[in-house]
This record gives sequence, C-alpha cells and structure tokens, in this order.
Amino acid sequence: MKTLTEKTDTVNKYVTLFHEHQEEIMDAEPAFLSEMRREAITNFERLGFPKKKAENYKYVHLEPFFNGSLETRFAPRKLEFDIQEMFRCDIPTLDTHVLLVLNGFYYTTTGEQLVEQENGVIFGSLNEATARHPELVSQHLGKYADYRNDPFVALNTACAQDGVFLYVPEKQTLDKPLQIIHLLLSDENEMVQHRNLFIAEKHSKAEVIICDHTLSNHLFLTNSVSEIAVAENASLDVVRMQNEHNQAVQITNTWIEQHRDSTARHSTITLHGGKVRNNLQVKLKGENAHCDANGLFLIDKAQHVDNFTVIEHQQPHCTSNQHYKGVLDDAATGAFSGKIHVFPDAQKTEAYQTNNNVLLTRDAKMHTKPQLEIYADDVKCSHGATVGQIDENALFYLQTRGIPREEARLMLMYAFADEVISGIREEALRDRIANLVSRRLRGELSRCDNCAINCYD
Repeated sequence: MKTLTEKTDTVNKYVTLFHEHQEEIMDAEPAFLSEMRREAITNFERLGFPKKKAENYKYVHLEPFFNGSLETRFAPRKLEFDIQEMFRCDIPTLDTHVLLVLNGFYYTTTGEQLVEQENGVIFGSLNEATARHPELVSQHLGKYADYRNDPFVALNTACAQDGVFLYVPEKQTLDKPLQIIHLLLSDENEMVQHRNLFIAEKHSKAEVIICDHTLSNHLFLTNSVSEIAVAENASLDVVRMQNEHNQAVQITNTWIEQHRDSTARHSTITLHGGKVRNNLQVKLKGENAHCDANGLFLIDKAQHVDNFTVIEHQQPHCTSNQHYKGVLDDAATGAFSGKIHVFPDAQKTEAYQTNNNVLLTRDAKMHTKPQLEIYADDVKCSHGATVGQIDENALFYLQTRGIPREEARLMLMYAFADEVISGIREEALRDRIANLVSRRLRGELSRCDNCAINCYD
C-alpha cells in the first residue's frame, strides 16, 4: 500500500503516517521491535528535524526535503523489470556475495531471503533474520544507533521495514566480501528508509561493500541507518560508494561500536548525488581498538556533500585516523565537521584528523570544522584542514616537462584523490574506483555507465 505525503507540518506528517500504518509496519514482528518503534516515534516527535540554525546541520537544511510530495511504502512493491537489463555492477570482476535492496526492501529472484553457511555465517534480509533469529537480532538492533537523541535515526527506527543483516560468529571469516547494492526505481517521487545490521563476533573478520544507485529520474529521499558491532579482536571493513543522480537526497547514518583489540575501517566515496549528508559515529569502547575513517567526494553543478563524524575514545590505548578529501567544481558546496572526543579515562590515545579540499572555481564553496574535545592529559591528537586551489607551481613544473596544462591539472587532481583511494584494501574494488574517479575528474562520468537510464542532469 502506498501513501502520498502532502505539505503539512513536517514532523506531525510523519508521526501521523506512522500511527495510520502501524499495524502494517508492525505486522507479525517480535514484541521487542514493536516496542522499539513506539519509543522511536515518540522520540522523533519530541526531537523534530534539526533547525536551520542547528550547529551540526548549519550547512544543510534537510527538513524541506521531507516536506515534499513523496510516495512512502511499508511493503515491497511489485515492479516488472529486468534487473540484468537495467543494471550491471560497476565492478564486474569483483568476487562477492551480491545482495540487492530495491527501494528499501531486500530483493531476490530466487526466493532465498537468508543465507546460513555451515560455519555459522548468516547474511540476507534483515526482516527475515528478525523472524528466524529474533534472539540474535534483539541483542544488537537499536543498541548502537541512538534513536533516543537523533531524529533521523528515530524516524528510521520507527518506519524502516527491511535491509541487510550480516552475522559472523566467533573465530569465523566471511569467505568473500558482501556487496550490498541499494537500487532506487520508481515512477513517482519516493522516500526510502532501510536498515543494515552487521555483527562481527570475537576474532572474526569480514568485508562489506555498499553501492548506492538510482535507476529512474525521479526525486528520491533516502534516510538509511547502518549499525555495526565489532567485538574483541574482530576486523570489519566497510566501503560505501555513492553514485546517485542530481535529484537524489541521501542521508546515511552509520554507527560503529568497537571493543578491545578490534579494527574497523570505513570509507565513503561520493561520485554523484544532489544533496548528500553522511553521519558517522564511532565508539571505541575497548582498549587497543583502532578505527580508520576515510572519505572522498567529487562534485560539480549545484551538488552538496556534507560529512559529519564523531569518534569517541572511551578507553586507553586506542587509535584512530580520519582523512577526508573533496574536489569541488562549478557552484558545488561541501562541508566537513569532524570531532575527536577523548574521555577522561582514555589515556595513551592517538587520534589524527585531516580534511583537505580543492576548489576548481570561484563559485565553489567548502566549510570545514575539525574539532578536538580532550579530557585526558596523556594523549597524542592532531587535526587540520585546508581549502585551496591547484598548486600553480606544481602545474607549471609538469608543463615544463612537456605535459599539456589540462592533462597536468588532471594528474594533480588524481594524485590528490589517490591518497584516499589507495587505502581501499580490495584490489579489484580499488582499481575500479580509481578508474571511476579518473573519469569523473575528466568529466566523462556524467552518469553511471552501467545503468540503462540516463537520469543525471
């Protein structure tokens, strides 16, 4: 069943939407989830959307996008299309377990909703995992993403119906990366909310690749939440590639909790998107935990990308590195706000944060706000940010070596971006992203080559 939301008071509109469809939303689900949803919608009503002057959202006002005429669904829609004809993976040589999420719902042509391997690894539909393994899901769902104090997480918790679930048991390794492809396809403007839950138990290891794509040229508003639990001595790598069209509005909320001796790597590569807000919250809750958070965005026209990160060092001897870069052309705008928060007991912390940006025109604008909040006295922490143009001296040097000016300019931009790309461990993925970035910088990638629909402006 679909519901078309009209222009009324924005918060009340979604609260009313929830109450009108709560039977459909909560149909046949465990009691713990229904209770969580009721609490979440109450929190959302209390919190409301961030105001235009809110410090953490001062460079992007998101509420107006929620106040448009948007189709909202609480059950998967039957769409007649050939997925092989319309979409082919950007990284065809990558050997992965491929999972599709269409308009927020797990999509399969085989009927298999959940894969359970002999070594105990489970992956597939979060909705199906909740039905089959409620005791496992209840231990983690809603435990990391703060639906009590974050309005976007609260709204997602109340309404999201499906997404991807990954569980890697103790001392096990996911045999090959899990590739999640989020596809948006509709003949109307649509709002989509999906939920991912990744659990890596003690001494386990896994890699996850998330690809976001649009397949039709309507306005899409996505509010997604990913909860990631990395237990003692576990390792989990997550790479997200955003490649949506200029009418897409995407809000991603990623929450990572790490325990003793664990390692987590999170990278976000934004190639396309009209308005993008990426929220990353990491809590280092065990000694010797390490986190890498990297980001790269390449935007032009009137696109906007806003990256917001908080890494909390709650225990001693933890380390973290944040490295975000942006290339802005035309009248594009960007923002980076990153915080390192060191708790009083987190002695021997080492935490570093860097944000570098290149503006290719006078009309491009970048806002950057690196922050340190330190309550321990035996730490090594640093932060820095740069916003500038291409180094004319370096450009002149390359020209003196016989390289044409435009080619020299592209070489410098690619070298600037490569520092983030080179940190991606999966070789096939790294090579493909490097190729896509190179073509994006040359202006050749105005749309996803592997999509049958030309939906970019």
